[in-house]
Amino acid sequence: MRQKIYIRLIVFSFFFVFFYDSAQAQAQIVYRKTVFKDEFNKPEGAPVDASKWTAEIGGGGWGNQELQYYTDSIENAYHDGQGSLVIKAIKLAPPLNLTCWYGQCQYISARLITKGKFDQKYGKFEARIKIPRGQGIWSAFWMLGNNIDKVGWAMCGEIDVLENIGREPSRAYGTVHGPGYSGANGIGGFYALTNNQKLADDFHVYATEWSEDKIAFYVDGNLYKTVTPQNLPPGKVWVYDHSFFMILNLAVGGPWGGAPDATTVFPQMMLIDYVRVYSR
Repeated sequence: MRQKIYIRLIVFSFFFVFFYDSAQAQAQIVYRKTVFKDEFNKPEGAPVDASKWTAEIGGGGWGNQELQYYTDSIENAYHDGQGSLVIKAIKLAPPLNLTCWYGQCQYISARLITKGKFDQKYGKFEARIKIPRGQGIWSAFWMLGNNIDKVGWAMCGEIDVLENIGREPSRAYGTVHGPGYSGANGIGGFYALTNNQKLADDFHVYATEWSEDKIAFYVDGNLYKTVTPQNLPPGKVWVYDHSFFMILNLAVGGPWGGAPDATTVFPQMMLIDYVRVYSR
């Protein structure tokens, strides 16, 4: 009897160690291979690298009633000569010669995408960014499924690595959006600085680690939210099984963060030190 119990304990211990080690290995995925990087080390005034980024154009609100018109002008996206890319939001002075969804555009900014130039399924996506500050300012580093033109949003999937709205200066949001859990119903969380610190006071590293069964969000290496298929509403689909492209943008207005007010100073500038993507 004792021998049988002893054998069972050995077998149990073997399987426990095996499955525990397997779980640990899965939890500790290491992303070693750099597959994309832009260090933004070009001279002052140089435009974005057109081999990596495309500037989207328009003032249709971008699904969020945003107030800016996105341009492809070097006035709104350029290198500062000190190792950063600048995305600048500018308040326009009359006469206003651009048309937005609400009438004559009051602001211009930039939205840069890697669509058609780089996309990846799974990996670690990170950027070191110094966001601006002010009511009505909306900074973002995010991703969309590369099948968006075929299936539309939100079936394509969306992963927001960083979102910050000016009225919440200490919070960085990480969120996923998909069919039946998009917009205000997106699934995610936020990282909050303490002791009245503001994200705009310094650069921070915003990252997402994305694998087959989870999407994890980090600020400065601190994990603050993990989303898995088990977090989806009943009957909803996990659509993060194909390549995504990246987006950097600086928006003005929208229902979430609200419009700028008398306290908002322009121009507003988002500085990006680097964008890097890794695979296993």
